[in-house]
Amino acid sequence: MFISQAHAADAANGAHAAPFWQDTTFLVAIAFVLLFVFFGKKMYVAITTALDDRTKHIQKQINEAAQLREQAQMLLASYEKKQHEAIKEAEGIIQAAKNEAERLAVEAAEQLDRNLKRSEQLAKDRIAQAEAQAVAEIKGLAVDIAMEAAKRVLTNEIDAAKSDQLIDKAIKNIAGKLH
Repeated sequence: MFISQAHAADAANGAHAAPFWQDTTFLVAIAFVLLFVFFGKKMYVAITTALDDRTKHIQKQINEAAQLREQAQMLLASYEKKQHEAIKEAEGIIQAAKNEAERLAVEAAEQLDRNLKRSEQLAKDRIAQAEAQAVAEIKGLAVDIAMEAAKRVLTNEIDAAKSDQLIDKAIKNIAGKLH
């Protein structure tokens, strides 16, 4: 366009104008058109092929990114589920431990109560046995004292033959009454 204006200005100034086919601008335009005609289809195919390849590459990357995103979301959901399950399991373990501790405390209290009752019963049995033994010892001692006293009384007041009979009779009577 600038060249045409320049030629128009030259023509207006009186310069001699050559026929249009000899003009360099015309020749460059013809060369460009011929270049486009001969190589245009090949360039169009090359450019569209390159653009199609680039489009396919970009689409492949987009698809891979979408797949990776899906996998990441599935993995995240899986880990969140595992974390939730682990939390529930930990809570279950804690609750089971608390229940077990309470059960053991109750069991220990019951065992202590049974042991105390058994110890108390053993003490009562020992006391009763000691009382029975003391009563038996006292009875035995009382019998011995009574016999000794009777022996002294009878020895002092009764003669030897009669005293032996009375002592034997008293021993038989006392032995029968004590048992």
